[in-house]
Amino acid sequence: MASLEFETEEMRPVKAWCDEHDVHVTLFDGRTISAPLWWYPFLQGLSHDQLNDIELMFEGIWWTAVDEGISIKSMFLGSKAPGATEPRKVA
Repeated sequence: MASLEFETEEMRPVKAWCDEHDVHVTLFDGRTISAPLWWYPFLQGLSHDQLNDIELMFEGIWWTAVDEGISIKSMFLGSKAPGATEPRKVA
């Protein structure tokens, strides 16, 4: 599947936000997708306000505080950013 075939108007982000564990994106077609924040090490250390200062782009979302972003396609495919490591579970 070519990139342009994947990125359609229906998959355009219309809302994005972060909570303490995940990044969430609502798509034009009404679906909401989420991914764990730990998938994106470049977001570590950002304040709640910085995590939620997100610019929407046709193919993804962008954090101005770190000049980094993620594509909707990568979220659907489960692609983690380089260096992502799952936090240890506390027993």
